[in-house]
Amino acid sequence: MSQRSSHDVTRILEAITAGDDRAGDELFELVYDELRAIAGKLMQQERADHTLQPTAVVHEAYLRLFGKQAPRWENRAHFFGTAAEAMRRILVDHARRKLSLKRGGDRQRVELPEIPERTRAQLEDLLALDEALDRLERRDPKMAQVVKLRYFAGLGVKQTAGVLEISPRSVNRLWTGARAWLQREIDRREGDRAETE
Repeated sequence: MSQRSSHDVTRILEAITAGDDRAGDELFELVYDELRAIAGKLMQQERADHTLQPTAVVHEAYLRLFGKQAPRWENRAHFFGTAAEAMRRILVDHARRKLSLKRGGDRQRVELPEIPERTRAQLEDLLALDEALDRLERRDPKMAQVVKLRYFAGLGVKQTAGVLEISPRSVNRLWTGARAWLQREIDRREGDRAETE
């Protein structure tokens, strides 16, 4: 995002906070291409047969961001953090629905195609990451925010640094620490699960 666009986002966020009903649409129009690119990067990490498309993720995120109540974002970092969280929730909800349908969660008796074991493992990995990220957020909110922006929003180191208003070096340090912590946490949970089976 250019410096000019960054200032425009800040101005529009202030208008939204002041109650300007049209500002939300103006913001979405300004950041749409960037959110679409982020969703595209995010979808590249998903399996090839994923039924969600980047455009659908962006539009669902828009509905969540501008939904029932008037949004209140403190600043650009808060907005992009909230957008990253919305995209995370969309992917996690989608994974839960897929696994739930396979387990009879829709309570209708219909034939469903088998979910390939690889796909099932990817869905379960996403849910394990989501649970671990919730625990990390309680332990170190800044570290969790870096993960959301880097992994779920697909931002690069410099973009993440700009959004969080910290140095790229700090982003790298937090990203490295978060990845190591999350991996240990996921491995520990899988070990605990294996012992109970």
